[in-house]
Amino acid sequence: MSTMSPIPRRTFIAVSGIVSGLLAAGGPLGLVAPGRVWALEMKALTSLQGAALMSAARTIAPHDGLEDAAYALVVKAIDAAAAADEHIRALVASGLAGLGGSFATQTEAARIAALKTVEKSEFFQLLRSSTLANLYSSAIAYAHFGYEGEAFSKGGYLTRGFNDLHWLPEVPLQDSGPGVGGG
Repeated sequence: MSTMSPIPRRTFIAVSGIVSGLLAAGGPLGLVAPGRVWALEMKALTSLQGAALMSAARTIAPHDGLEDAAYALVVKAIDAAAAADEHIRALVASGLAGLGGSFATQTEAARIAALKTVEKSEFFQLLRSSTLANLYSSAIAYAHFGYEGEAFSKGGYLTRGFNDLHWLPEVPLQDSGPGVGGG
């Protein structure tokens, strides 16, 4: 049986270097997350734009228990792209303006409706692809979802509990077919 280990110290330090966890009192990101807020050093976008992007990323990929730091990585990536490319900076600014200034504080249903109105736009495609690429490739998300990472460097799956399917019921032996295809 495999047990999930905590995030390695080096990974934690690397992620912490990208995103600093700070308590914010009354900051614009405080509107998005009532508890712990992750302060970002924005290079091209404003903190209000960052709050709207974080809210949009959470609306596109909603996971209630997932730390805000994972969503902050999405904002950080979009901000870095906007800092490097004027077209992306203008695209994000106009896309967020189209969502409305109060997007980050709206109800989830209102945010979904607003995002549906722009889902065919280049802005939404950038937002969606950035969310999927950066959110689900972070160590924070790996730890949240219980993904232990690739297995090759750790000796493969055979010795790492590939058959530890505790969430599936045991199948009686007589119900198990002789091979794939039930033949």
